[in-house]
Amino acid sequence: MTESADTNTGDAARPDDRDRFVRLVRRRLLTGAALDGFVRQAGDVDAALVELLLGAGIPRHEILFSLSEYHGCPFVEFDDWVVIASRVARHVDLNRLKRAGWAPLSWDAYGGNATVIAANPADPAVLADIEQTLGVGAVDFLVALPSDLVRIIENSQDLNPGFGPEAGRTPLAKTRTLLAERRSILACHRTALARGRTGLALLRTGVSFMAISLVLVRLFGLGWGSPAEAALLLVGLGLVVKGLRWYLPVRKEGKKPLDCSATVPTWGTTVLTPGPGDPPTFERTAPVAGAETLRVDWQNLSPVMRRRFLASDRTDMAEERTTLACLRTVMARSRTGLAFARTGIAFIGFGVGLIRFFAFGRWYLFDFGLIATGIVMALEGFHWYLPGRKAGIRSFEAVHTSMSRINIWDRMFPATHKCTEPYCSHTGRPPLDQSYEPGIWGTTGLALERTVLADRRNIMARIRTVMARSRTGMALIRTGMSISAVGMGLLVYFGTSNLFWTVFEAGLVILGLGLIVDGLHWHIPAERTRRQYPYCFGDFEILIPNYGRPPRSWSRVSFGDDYA
Repeated sequence: MTESADTNTGDAARPDDRDRFVRLVRRRLLTGAALDGFVRQAGDVDAALVELLLGAGIPRHEILFSLSEYHGCPFVEFDDWVVIASRVARHVDLNRLKRAGWAPLSWDAYGGNATVIAANPADPAVLADIEQTLGVGAVDFLVALPSDLVRIIENSQDLNPGFGPEAGRTPLAKTRTLLAERRSILACHRTALARGRTGLALLRTGVSFMAISLVLVRLFGLGWGSPAEAALLLVGLGLVVKGLRWYLPVRKEGKKPLDCSATVPTWGTTVLTPGPGDPPTFERTAPVAGAETLRVDWQNLSPVMRRRFLASDRTDMAEERTTLACLRTVMARSRTGLAFARTGIAFIGFGVGLIRFFAFGRWYLFDFGLIATGIVMALEGFHWYLPGRKAGIRSFEAVHTSMSRINIWDRMFPATHKCTEPYCSHTGRPPLDQSYEPGIWGTTGLALERTVLADRRNIMARIRTVMARSRTGMALIRTGMSISAVGMGLLVYFGTSNLFWTVFEAGLVILGLGLIVDGLHWHIPAERTRRQYPYCFGDFEILIPNYGRPPRSWSRVSFGDDYA
């Protein structure tokens, strides 16, 4: 077939579309009729026409040579090193430029000229948009395939293919900062709760001093020991006041609800983003088309693309640590409530003992006041405990779910980890380029190192959560023992002559035993899980990576008890 026959297009094809790729016909890579068919099939979408040509087996470089010849300008392909200068990117809407079909590579606002990559430099609308957006009169064009142009823009946004702006490493770093801020607030909250528990300990100690003083007065009256009794009373009163001053502000803060909800990590196929509100809520984007296939092809990703996925992984890990920190805070509230309940039980036991030991008299008002105060405190304490119980159950489930879930190492190193489809069937080697040695791989190695450390922090956060559940179980055991001790002490001392008091005291013993059993149910599995992790030791060694040298030559630094 002759070239003249091949180039006879008729009226169906747009001349400008056909003329851009006539070189392909001239080089006999396809016929004129086939090109006309592709033009009609693509319609007005340039990207569709290029994709049709690529799908027909036309080499990329041939398409690029055709575009370069038609537009009279050099062509450029996507590469990690082709990025829009940051000072240029600050002045343009990169998302809009994806739709407009151009991207500024350099921009001299004072000289009035710019170098621009465009998918169709001959389009008058593109030139007008460039001149209006950049305020320049002279434009030097580079032509690129539409898909390459989008990737160049996304690369400047620090995005992998198909991802939105929220998946850039800078927005992800902002999300991690917000999560870190929330963990800091939760840590402050747990510290305040510890102060509140210390205040309750002061309160119990003060009440004990006052009780001893008043019992001595009721037994022996006023006499030579009155100064010592008065001193005990004043010291106890001071401790009670100080304990209340420590506890009451914590009680006010402790009533604020905590949202410990979390999303399910997808290891890069969705993106965690902060929502509106203060503090912000966190939610996930819809699954990104093609992200799972891209992630499976880990061994063939460029270093920059790997770093973007690793940044997303670290953000997912930060969310898990934040959720576990929230659950630990709720359990800390629970322990504070149990401490309050123990204080109330002590008041009740003391008041009951005074009523049964002394005869009816004017002191009965004080005794019943102790009992009433103790009942209110016990009810308040158990009210704090109930949300903590739910958090304890959820935390244990969260830890076990995290440990059983496929992690990033199963995806990155399937040969040395659990072999799960489709990862174990994948073969390939990392893309190599002379420009990648050693700096870009070193930067990627550091990102991997940070991700390894983040994964270790998550494991330690799980251990802390399990240990927090164990401590909450121990607090339950202490509370149960306190209640049982009060009931048993009253039974032993006063006997079973009074049916009402006997039933009341036996009920205390049974309630206390139930709490002890519940506490053991929390404590024993948590201790079993804790012993599986050998992270609690004194000496450790850190490998100092130098990605420009073989790993066997990396130096090591050891830390022992002397550094503690």
